[in-house]
Amino acid sequence: SVGVCSPVCVEVPSETEAVQGTHMKLLCISCMKREEVSASTVVEWFYKTEGGKDELIYEYRKVYHEFPSRFSGRLQWNGSKDMQDVSITVLNVTLNDSGIYTCNITREFDFEIHRPLFTSSRLIHLTVVEEAGEDFTSVISEIMMYILLVFLTLWLLIEMVYCYRKVSKAEETVQDNATDYLAIPSENKENCAVPVEE
Repeated sequence: SVGVCSPVCVEVPSETEAVQGTHMKLLCISCMKREEVSASTVVEWFYKTEGGKDELIYEYRKVYHEFPSRFSGRLQWNGSKDMQDVSITVLNVTLNDSGIYTCNITREFDFEIHRPLFTSSRLIHLTVVEEAGEDFTSVISEIMMYILLVFLTLWLLIEMVYCYRKVSKAEETVQDNATDYLAIPSENKENCAVPVEE
């Protein structure tokens, strides 16, 4: 028998930091159960500054609609056809785009007896920075690499000194042996000679 592979939905939190001048996807995923598939979905995206009021900036209600705001012309639908992913992308992010984004999802389920309404909400606290900061992991990796290089260099130097001293000692031993031989008195050397019979 052939197995049917159905896509798996995982609710993943959105990134919360963007670099100015780049595109930022505001991730909003709301998974549906298998029996909930026949439903009509309404999506609303709100924006507010810290301490400000919610302002409706984008909506999906059978059609996509962008409301006049500071984001005019910079919002783009980035969701899926099955309406489980209802994300949007902010194009050309500016420092003024920092704030709180709210994604509201309303689903009306089409069951035979009744049409229940379910709502869910996601909050994204977005901070926009001028430049991308170095990832902590990459910083640690660089530090470890430099420590390893220093260690290997020291180890190599120690090995070189050790080998040099060993070679020097061996040469000294050979030199001492030669000197000892040369230092034998001449009469002893004559004694060492093999007597020649006349």
